[in-house]
Amino acid sequence: MNTFPEEVLAKAKYDPKKVEVVVAPTDLHLTTAQSKLSKTNVHVAAQDVSQYGRGAYTGNITADQLTDAKIEWTLTGHSERRSLFGESDQDVALKTKVALENGLNVMLCIGESLEERESGKTGKVNARQLQAVVDEITEGQWGNVVVAYEPVWAIGTGKVATPEQAQETHAEIRDWLAANVSSKVAGATRILYGGSVNGANCADLISNQDIDGFLVGGASLKPEFKDIIEAADKDKK
Repeated sequence: MNTFPEEVLAKAKYDPKKVEVVVAPTDLHLTTAQSKLSKTNVHVAAQDVSQYGRGAYTGNITADQLTDAKIEWTLTGHSERRSLFGESDQDVALKTKVALENGLNVMLCIGESLEERESGKTGKVNARQLQAVVDEITEGQWGNVVVAYEPVWAIGTGKVATPEQAQETHAEIRDWLAANVSSKVAGATRILYGGSVNGANCADLISNQDIDGFLVGGASLKPEFKDIIEAADKDKK
């Protein structure tokens, strides 16, 4: 692990009571990142977690192993896990459940493909992916879940949902949570946007009412990551 992310994070000016910064290195670097960032306000997340407990599951990293290493967060359902590794909505829901039961906070990733977007299925796809999780966790556990909406067609492509498109989808997600979990959960759940976020578009995106933050990919390895963090800090919310 090089020092570049550390240097960028050290220069970012933000109020940790207002903005939460979480980085998700590869499993190989989790404990190194945890050690280097232990005296800062930056938290460390795993990129994925097993839906199983300890056992003969070669290659899996379990939720209790993460908590043993003082890791506080994990992603579940990232689009690459769904598309490249064939994870089903049920797989993602079980991973989320196990992570929460072991005391981890979860960034639950949902989102649609370009074909689904163009055929008007965005809402149905997000609802289906969320419903699988609703079926597995309690209302109280939503306090440890952050929803990350990542339109698959915008990840790493340079294409970005317009602020209006992103806001519309985030509002739909919040309305869905109100109708299918509770209004309390809908109001309290942070909904992040992820899809080619960079220093140039972050301020316009986060100025929208229902966009609470970002799931950042490639830009997190560039100096502009500082600008993205600071844009969140300057936001009106």
